[in-house]
Amino acid sequence: MRAQRTSVVAMTISLQYSHITVNDPDEALTFYRDALGLEVLNDVAQGGFRWVTLGSTDQPGVEIVLSEPHAGRSKADGDSLQELLTKGVLGPIVFRSDDVDTLFEKVRASGAEVMQEPIDQPWGPRDCAFRDPSGNMVRIPRLRPHSLRPRWWVRPRATPASRPKTRHLRLHFPCR
Repeated sequence: MRAQRTSVVAMTISLQYSHITVNDPDEALTFYRDALGLEVLNDVAQGGFRWVTLGSTDQPGVEIVLSEPHAGRSKADGDSLQELLTKGVLGPIVFRSDDVDTLFEKVRASGAEVMQEPIDQPWGPRDCAFRDPSGNMVRIPRLRPHSLRPRWWVRPRATPASRPKTRHLRLHFPCR
């Protein structure tokens, strides 16, 4: 019996939104909106909590939602998240900019806590780091131009449209 062939269907996947846990949405807005330059897309209050959605014109469709630890969570989960936020051990938030040095000066002038001034990292990008008002680490890299990327840099996979056209040869071997 012959195995049935399955068809491979192309699929896309993209980021729609991501949450950043903050102690106070208003205080966080001074950092994310005023210092980083993100735009407020939505501001929803419910049950004593707020969810503030931000975005950038440079990446339409990708949104960041600021919310408090207990917003939409059980008391136990909110308490656990609050403890991690207080310790400053939640994962970093990484943005990118085409001009890290100018953005660094703007964010520093806002009074944000500087963790690292702009430097060229040995693995490629020039970046800087801050803490937002809730203690989340925020990194801002700028990748080097393609020609200056390290040799170990992995090229993105080729898409079907970008693959070179190949010719297939059919070989015929006569039977004796």
